[in-house]
Amino acid sequence: MPTPRTGRPVALVTGATAGIGNAFARRLAADGHDLVLVARDAVRLGEVKEQLRAAHGVEVEVISADLTDRAQLERVADRVRDAARPVDVLVNNAGFGPKQRIHEGDVDVEERLVAIMVTAVLVLTHAALPGMVARGRGTVVTVSSVAGFMPGGTYSAAKAWATTFTASVAAQTAGTGVRAVALCPGFVRTEFHQRAGLTMTSMPSWAWLDADALVDACLRDVAKGKVVSVPSVRYKAAVLALRHMPLALQQRIGRSRSSRRAENKV
Repeated sequence: MPTPRTGRPVALVTGATAGIGNAFARRLAADGHDLVLVARDAVRLGEVKEQLRAAHGVEVEVISADLTDRAQLERVADRVRDAARPVDVLVNNAGFGPKQRIHEGDVDVEERLVAIMVTAVLVLTHAALPGMVARGRGTVVTVSSVAGFMPGGTYSAAKAWATTFTASVAAQTAGTGVRAVALCPGFVRTEFHQRAGLTMTSMPSWAWLDADALVDACLRDVAKGKVVSVPSVRYKAAVLALRHMPLALQQRIGRSRSSRRAENKV
């Protein structure tokens, strides 16, 4: 059902039932945003809707959609374009991480990854921007990754695209009141790795980020006008090193990471 206009800003979050997307939904609701939550699992969407309405007294609309399906993606894009119920904040968060090597796995999995982490980001951002520019305000946050700064298969390539695309959006909308930010975290304690079938017990505790803390850091960077948000000093240092690292060394790190991922030894 349509979200009634309450005078509050509206945020649309994809992949909103768990992890970083859920952290954004909770934080934006706490900040007084009405919400449009998008995910595949209708049952979990309903549960999150009721939790956020009860906790924060905001209006919550839910859209059950598989963003790899173009017809369902267009249904979400139509909601983003709706000038009668404008979206003030778009959070492109939905995604997944396959553990297969490109030459050993199913190409359908790689295509699904591109559909949700590239095509959906492009389509929804394109749907949001005209209205945001016309209103002179709006924010687009796209969840990218530190992985986008190194060779690491289709996932890394998609995240590299997301960061570059966001920087392009920021440059092309400069002076309009629209802000675009790529959030590039490292390892985050969410359901992401479990869903990918990855065992993460070998990762040291210092490598992990808290989803709520990284959302706080991202929104601070939005307020500062930053285009790329890398939460935590340790991952800022990692990105700085990767940006200046010779390609041969990046490839060596990427090969090692891909091999460990495929063997479930991340």
